[in-house]
Formats: sequence, C-alpha cells, structure tokens
Amino acid sequence: MSSDIAVGIHDLSFASTEFVLPHTALAAHNGTEIGKYHIGIGQQSMSVPAADEDIVTMAAAAAAPLVAAHGSDRIRTVVFATESSIDQAKAAGIYVHSLLQLPSACRVVELKQACYGATAALQFALGLIRRDPAQQVLVIASDVSKYELDSPGEATQGAAAVAMLVGADPALLRIEDRSGLFTADVMDFWRPNYRDAALVDGQESINAYLQAVEGAFKDYSEQGGRTLEEFAAFCYHQPFTKMAYKAHRHLLNYCGADTDKEAVEAAIGLTTAYNTVIGNSYTASVYLGLAALLDQADDLTGRPIGLFSYGSGSVAEFFAATPVAGYREHLRTKANRATIERRTPLDYAGYRDLHQRTFPGDGGDHPTEAQTTGPFRLAALRDHKRIYEAR
Repeated sequence: MSSDIAVGIHDLSFASTEFVLPHTALAAHNGTEIGKYHIGIGQQSMSVPAADEDIVTMAAAAAAPLVAAHGSDRIRTVVFATESSIDQAKAAGIYVHSLLQLPSACRVVELKQACYGATAALQFALGLIRRDPAQQVLVIASDVSKYELDSPGEATQGAAAVAMLVGADPALLRIEDRSGLFTADVMDFWRPNYRDAALVDGQESINAYLQAVEGAFKDYSEQGGRTLEEFAAFCYHQPFTKMAYKAHRHLLNYCGADTDKEAVEAAIGLTTAYNTVIGNSYTASVYLGLAALLDQADDLTGRPIGLFSYGSGSVAEFFAATPVAGYREHLRTKANRATIERRTPLDYAGYRDLHQRTFPGDGGDHPTEAQTTGPFRLAALRDHKRIYEAR
C-alpha cells in the first residue's frame, strides 16, 4: 500500500427520470409569480419519476454505461448512497448488482446521512483503493426528493442518480487526501420512518448549511488544506441552486475575500446547469454540479476544484479534486445532455397523479404501468417483493 498513488474518480455517469415538470406549470397551479422559482430559488424544472421508476432503476441506468465501458472484473464493492431507501434491511444496491450482473465476489452496502451520504461513500471507496489499488469501487448516489403537495418544499423536488467508478490512476479527477469535517445535531430536515415525505424547517436548514460551510472549511484549513485562492471553481450541494450562491458568498465572507457578483459567478456559475433543470437529487446533487462544471468549463487540467457536501441533521465535508491530464476525452457530455433532454414534460394534473401513487402494503400482486423508456423498470410489487426488469 502506498499513500502516494493517485486515487479518484475514473468515470462518472448520471441518469434521471422519464418525466419533467416545468416550474411554469407549478406556478400556474398555485398562483406563484414565476420569478420566485426562476430567480428566487434558481429552479426551472424538476424531474419526476414514472410509475415504474425509483432509486434502483435510476441507479442501474446511471451505472450501466460505466460497467459497459470498463467491465466489472475489478469491481469488488458497490456503495449505494440514498436517503430515499426502499427497504429498512436490504441494500438497494443489491438490486442494481443483479440488474447489472456484477460478480458475486462483491460487497454491497447502503449508506445514509441525508444529502451527505455519497461523499461518505466516495471517501470509503478511496480507502479501499488505497488498501488494494488493483480493485475498483462503484459508488452510486440515487434519490427522489419528494415533499407534500402544496407545501413550501414542493418547488425543490427532483430525482437523479450519479454513478462514479473509483480507482487508482483515475482518468477524470484525483481526490486529494485532506478533508474538512463538520457535524452538528440540528433538526433542520428529517423523515421519520412513519412518513413518506420529509419534514423541513427551511430557515433553520439554510442557517445550518451556512454554519456547516464555515465549520468544514475551518477544519479543512486546520488540516493543511489549500487556500481559497488556489481553487479554480467550487461545487456545492444544491437543494436549490441559489443555495450554492448563498454558500459561496458566506465562505468568501468568512475568509475575508471579495464577494462581488462576478467573482461568485466565476466560481460556481457553471455548476448549476444540471441541478436547475433536474431539481434536488439529495445525495447526487453535488456530483451533478461537478458533472455540469466539467462538461462546460474550459480546460481545468491540474486546477483544483473545491467540493462541499452537506447533509441535513447535519454532517458536512469540504475536500478538493483535481482534473487530470486528458480528462476531457473521458467526459460524457453528450450523454448527460441527452439524459436531460429525453424527459417528457408533464402537465400539473399528470404530475399530481404520479406524486400521489403508492403501493398498497397488503403483499398482493401489484403490477406497475409501463411508462419509462429507460433501460430498467420496476415491474411490480408482488408478495412484498420489488420486481425489477431490464427492458
């Protein structure tokens, strides 16, 4: 084992849903001035899962291109991060393992800590690679952000999955060793077992997020991390895209740096392109921001990117990733844009119908309507078992 081997993200792919609800349709329903959505929270539309889509179908769709490109022989671990868990015992990643026909000599686990879980998964993966650089770890973040109809959080819903192949000598980004950490017991957002929709204290969540930005960067600096000026760009968790702007201004203020509009836009403007049309994808959010940055930015080779991952409740981490030489040849820009463009717009009534659908809990045979045109679907709930199929 060598501490000087380069470890990081070798490939990255994402998937979303069959449907999309434009915020114009939501505003027309509830009488909200559209500027409150487009400008106030920075959202244009939100992904809505079909009746036969969930965190597993999105996860498998995100990960399938990585397995197709690189094979599965070296994947000895799958870490599935989510806060939209479908089972209290069985890891959602086991269904993905089956759908993608991964080797049986593989560990599969599910991680949970609100929107932070995928960063924990990435850090765990890096540790495994350092121990055995010959193996690869498949990290998947997949979530459906769902709030009650006509609630304040409704406009910040969304759904997506990001899959990352983590390994030694990565083709995309090297993850640096130093991390800044922060945890505080805060009731800003939570979902008890007896509820389908989360509970959220919006103002408390913004305050907790900003406190975590400051705390994580303070620790990062104390661990000998890079200075603010060394970063070419910053990717933040985006529960709504305007939160990234609030967060970066707060960090600049904390560091005594200039907070003029141009400086903030230069640092984070390119990171919001996917989140603004997909909505909040919880664990996947910060990595959608990273994908958007890499797909749009001029050459970032050797230029560090700061990543801030926040999960309500709360846990946060600040760390650095540096694009490696030749990374642009390995981007999935065309496929990423196709993922967004393939979604079918819903009217408000269609969205509301999908939002209110739930499986009965009686253990009967409940087939789902075939709606998705994606590669995997949730075919039924039968005898309390979720039945998935590749299309």
